[in-house]
Amino acid sequence: MAKDLTSRSEDYAKWYNELVIKADLAENSAVRGSMVIKPYGYAIWEKIQGELDKKFKETGHENAYFPLFIPKSHLSREADHVEGFAKECAVVTHYRLKNDPNGKGVVVDEDAKLEEELIVRPTSETIIWDTYKNWIQSYRDLPILVNQWANVVRWEMRTRLFLRTAEFLWQEGHTAHATRQEAVDEAEMILHLYGDFAEKFMAIPVIRGIKSENERFAGALETYCIEALMQDGKALQAGTSHFLGQNFAKAFDVKFQDKSGKLEHVWATSWGVSTRLMGALVMTHSDDQGLVLPPNLAPIQVVIVPIYRNDEQLDQISEVANKLKAELQAKGISVKYDNRDTHKPGWKFNEYELKGVPVRLGIGPKDLEKGTVELARRDTLTKEFVEMDNVVSKIESLMVEIQESLYNKALAHREENTVEVDTWDDFVARIEGEGGFVSAHWDGTPETEDKIKEATKATIRCIPLDAVEEDGKCIFSGAPSKRRVLFAKAY
Repeated sequence: MAKDLTSRSEDYAKWYNELVIKADLAENSAVRGSMVIKPYGYAIWEKIQGELDKKFKETGHENAYFPLFIPKSHLSREADHVEGFAKECAVVTHYRLKNDPNGKGVVVDEDAKLEEELIVRPTSETIIWDTYKNWIQSYRDLPILVNQWANVVRWEMRTRLFLRTAEFLWQEGHTAHATRQEAVDEAEMILHLYGDFAEKFMAIPVIRGIKSENERFAGALETYCIEALMQDGKALQAGTSHFLGQNFAKAFDVKFQDKSGKLEHVWATSWGVSTRLMGALVMTHSDDQGLVLPPNLAPIQVVIVPIYRNDEQLDQISEVANKLKAELQAKGISVKYDNRDTHKPGWKFNEYELKGVPVRLGIGPKDLEKGTVELARRDTLTKEFVEMDNVVSKIESLMVEIQESLYNKALAHREENTVEVDTWDDFVARIEGEGGFVSAHWDGTPETEDKIKEATKATIRCIPLDAVEEDGKCIFSGAPSKRRVLFAKAY
């Protein structure tokens, strides 16, 4: 199987796009900017979804589903929110087509114009808070801890598979609380849930922080985020959690009677991660040979490939391979025994290397004689012969070792590509050169942030939660600054 992948050093964007397509994760659809997620890619998304869903439920959240369509008047009620999403909204104006009387296919039936236009949801705050108005009357109705798994549409002009598409899959949590502190606690709890998930399950190290005012979610008082660094030195926002204050409760007049009988507006949060995590996974771990998947996310954790010349040899190998497969599956490890006779072993080796299967086992007649198997690790591209009696315990320990190794490798990359700078010239040189996270002083004003972005395309990715106070001068304006923030170019 010829991979013919462009190397990362030659053209990182081209490498990424080729890999997503050739590894059978996704492909472009007939609708511009939309993608088809193929079974192998969707299997990875299901693992992401399954683990997060379990975590949400463990923290008291319940799943629900809200409409795809939002009345345009709803979106208009929260001024910052509509301004933030207006340019990305797809609008439904009619509900019927008819045959073209001139014989040119179908046309919009002008007699079927909607009385009020509908927005295809770019996010669900407005339709959900209109619903919550009917659910909340008393403090006894709070908190509401709801999540939904859904698709959303944001009409992106420049798209890239998984990273930025017109339609994408995600989860969005929407919670309602009696007090400000409860809502803040919720937003921060979800931030750390996302951070732990990215690091422990996806092996992606992240910075936990707060967005600047310019980068904040439209309609939020505070946006918490996890930021990851990709191999090419660009940052990727991997998840966000928003403290919405009472903005949406006031916009939709959602009040509750507290214990003293007083009417108060509800406090709110929203939070989400999307199929963009698939892009983060590819760009954090993969190499010029193809995908590299952490065992936790691999649809196939172990593949067994028989090496044989005739049916008799295949039968002997299959007996051993199927026994080994059953033993591994009993340990909770997903295994594929690829005994297809339509492809040679070398082709299969290439295929599973491209698809990032963490461990590959090769078994031939000589292995049966010696009581060994050939074990190949995808992350290190190393091979060794392992005694048949020891292979199950070896693979069990490898699942943990590979997961930790990938995280540590990604962490080392981030640390090597995070630098402090104190002058504008050094800042520009780094941003335009190696990239990475650049820790620098900023005067705290949106105006300065805009000017830095205009000059370099770098944005403030976050103000790290663990940032310490430190007297300094803004790299751009020279005005006093109390802490460093992280800048980077980003996806």
